[in-house]
Amino acid sequence: MARDLDSVTSIGPEEPGDVDPAALERIWAAARHWYAAGMQPAIQVCLRREGRVILNRAIGHGWGNGPDDPPDAERIPVTTATPFCVYSAAKAITTTVTHMLVERGHFSLDDRVCEYLPGYTGHGKDRTTIRHVLTHSAGVPFATGPRPDLKRMDDSAYAREMLGRLKPLYRPGLVHMYHGVTWGPLMREIISAATGRNIRDILHAEILAPLGFRWTNYGVAPEDVPSVAPSHVTGKPLPAPLAKAFKTAVGGTMTQIIPFSNTRQFLTGVVPSSNTVSNAYELSRFAEILCRGGELDGVRVLSEQTLREATRECRRLRPDIATGLMPMRWGSGYMLGSARFGPFGRDNAAAFGHTGLTDIAVWADPSRALSVAVVSSGKPGRHKEAGRYPALLDRINAEIPKVRSR
Repeated sequence: MARDLDSVTSIGPEEPGDVDPAALERIWAAARHWYAAGMQPAIQVCLRREGRVILNRAIGHGWGNGPDDPPDAERIPVTTATPFCVYSAAKAITTTVTHMLVERGHFSLDDRVCEYLPGYTGHGKDRTTIRHVLTHSAGVPFATGPRPDLKRMDDSAYAREMLGRLKPLYRPGLVHMYHGVTWGPLMREIISAATGRNIRDILHAEILAPLGFRWTNYGVAPEDVPSVAPSHVTGKPLPAPLAKAFKTAVGGTMTQIIPFSNTRQFLTGVVPSSNTVSNAYELSRFAEILCRGGELDGVRVLSEQTLREATRECRRLRPDIATGLMPMRWGSGYMLGSARFGPFGRDNAAAFGHTGLTDIAVWADPSRALSVAVVSSGKPGRHKEAGRYPALLDRINAEIPKVRSR
């Protein structure tokens, strides 16, 4: 970590708005304080208020300053444009695409999965609906059966065969438990079967290309892989019981998952749950679509009614592995904020979006006319200063005033 923080700080285009500049500097000071803890090689923060980019900054190194990098590695500072894998923040994007397709009549959330994936019937799975999958209540939070061949992760026939073998742990709709590993393949194959199109192509054609996004799709083209900054395992390992639960939930330990997520294979695949490549600037712009009721710059993605239904609470507060066993409110695929604790900080009950592994978040907060993305490249286990990340989220909410109406 650089001692002179200004020397590794990048400031992108920012516009004056109605937020006190001193408040924005206090938010950035919280980000610098988090970076100074030493668990994040790189951090990006982007805030949009009423569509204006009021804070757009990055700090640290995109390459060469990870804990496993050699001392003589070239250190390349991060910029606000540097792309990273944002892991489960991808679920906010996939959820948006799903509701868009429902609105356009390709399928209903209450359709049974087996209507599109005929092999998804064994062990009572024939009762599973698309809504069950989207809301993490399909009964298959963990991958059961033989270990999947990751070299075939983009092979639809193979994926559907493996999904058909899954044995639910409980009846669909009975329990909400985060489907960290199974959610992405299920949503990918349901959408492919229902539309006859790859979800990557749908996202590009219907949202990203019309709005001029450079990144923010699932994976990247092979020639773009070197442009994606790597993620790093940082901090101390989790305690054994938590490490075991984490491995069960996401299919591997942090030291297994993160190196694989940096590979060409993963970064060129289509994993709608976890391999979106983006940066805070673009993620906050995607959140702006949601903050503005489903439309941005003349491109209508969702109707306001569809978005209201999608963000209506459908699951009660309950501990969940996705939030470190802290309470969580859920809509239909979106994580919801809370007045007390939430994935997007305190006093943020109107917010919705998704978090990513780990210390990554994207959310829309219509009550503040605010669209936010926080991206970081470190994946810390235990760390005595881990509270600096939620402190940044709390600071954002404390400094940005709510608006009377949109």
